[in-house]
Amino acid sequence: MNEVKLSIQDVNLYYGDFHALHGISMDIKANEITSFIGPSGCGKSTLLKSINRMNDLVEGCKITGKFLLDGQDVYKDIEVNTLRKRVGMVFQKPNPFPMSVYDNIAYGPRTHGVKRKADLDRIVEEALRDAAIWDELKDRLGKSALGLSGGQQQRLCIARALAVKPEVLLMDEPTSALDPISTGKIEELTLKLKKDYTIVIVTHNMQQAMRISDKTAFFLLGDLIEYGSTEMMFSTPKEKKTEDYITGRFG
Repeated sequence: MNEVKLSIQDVNLYYGDFHALHGISMDIKANEITSFIGPSGCGKSTLLKSINRMNDLVEGCKITGKFLLDGQDVYKDIEVNTLRKRVGMVFQKPNPFPMSVYDNIAYGPRTHGVKRKADLDRIVEEALRDAAIWDELKDRLGKSALGLSGGQQQRLCIARALAVKPEVLLMDEPTSALDPISTGKIEELTLKLKKDYTIVIVTHNMQQAMRISDKTAFFLLGDLIEYGSTEMMFSTPKEKKTEDYITGRFG
């Protein structure tokens, strides 16, 4: 059995007076893909971003409850830069830095003190191989990352996140801006990566959740309605609201 990598315990989140997440509790297991599904504005991205403290900079944002990474409280026991090395994030829109492909990947390792060119070369190649894009980019390492296609940019951003060797990879609708072929490549990649990483993905695409995730969590208006095996949830959901959502009756 996989161990619990991330434990979310009775988390409430407020933006000023707005109560965005209501008492969310769930355990996320190591080396599994967990999908968060639900209509827009239901709290899934908010919860995802709270795992690596992306909401720290949002004015008026208050969080109660606990996020535990391997039993350590991410808000009290882990310094934020260390946390973001351990918990990487890939956003909805590819956001490569305006620099070369090589420097995009080397950026994180450099900030964590890797200086030797030989070490950086190895890290860049490994990360691009892990993101299944080395063959496409190995002759373009010195070229601007902004010249890549959207699908390549997104895989570059995944490679950039992998370069610092995180333990958890958070993905916020990583394929929503991409065409079907690029989407397929990223799904394939995600399935490969789970042997080395714990992956949490927010998706609007229910077929995607069915194709790639081991567990699925369904959110509605800030509540966690149902959480369990993806197969069970899509074949025999326990909650009427889950069934209505996945059969397209609302949302």
